[in-house]
Amino acid sequence: MVAPARPQFVLFGSSIVQLSFGHGGWGAHLSDIYARKADILLRGYYGWNSRRALQVLDQVFPKDAATQPSLVIVYFGGNDSMGPHFSGLGPHVPLHEYIENMRKILIHIQGLSERTRIIVLSCPPVNEEKVRGNTSGVLSELVRTNELCQSYSEACIKLCKELDVKVVDLFNALQKRDDWRNACFTDGIHLAAEGSKIVVKEILNVLKEADWEPCLHWKSLSTEFAEDSPYDLVAADGKTTLNPSEWTFYREIQWD
Repeated sequence: MVAPARPQFVLFGSSIVQLSFGHGGWGAHLSDIYARKADILLRGYYGWNSRRALQVLDQVFPKDAATQPSLVIVYFGGNDSMGPHFSGLGPHVPLHEYIENMRKILIHIQGLSERTRIIVLSCPPVNEEKVRGNTSGVLSELVRTNELCQSYSEACIKLCKELDVKVVDLFNALQKRDDWRNACFTDGIHLAAEGSKIVVKEILNVLKEADWEPCLHWKSLSTEFAEDSPYDLVAADGKTTLNPSEWTFYREIQWD
């Protein structure tokens, strides 16, 4: 453990989580936004479904850990919602089982500590045309449809409301852009930079509006070692220094 201790935010999910530090990803944006405020920890697993998440849940989130996360952002559903393969192999998980798996995951995380908060990302849409065009001699045909994505997204949102867990409706959030099919994805499934910006905006909205104590929005968290120092940059007057601890002008986006 590197000191001093900061709040820990864990990103737990499948490839949309694992890849969130590439392509201008939403995980990278969160790490920048929360620099010197919270540690963003990546626990993303490419290709995983909710079944595999359940298998390692106690290892990723041990209940006897000395430090428990302040926030866990959970995403599973895209792989679960794929159409089933005739062999019985593959990531597909029937909708009813997916919901029960997510219920177990969320209840486990809720039990880590009284101050561990959760945000769930629901299943996003896909660019069906692009997915169909991504043929490969290595993989069997991928059955990814927006009808399936929507049904898993809606069921996930319903579960979160039942458990009083915050949820981001990614299925509809991404489609607010007229050009979402091409702008939001790299391959029709995984998020491009524009898609990730939407994810970050939605997460920050939840954090800003949530009635949580303490508030986990970035503007409410203290900045580590932010005191003024004579070793800061010298101001134009040549007599004082400028503390850069809270500067954000360098960011491409000025997040709210």
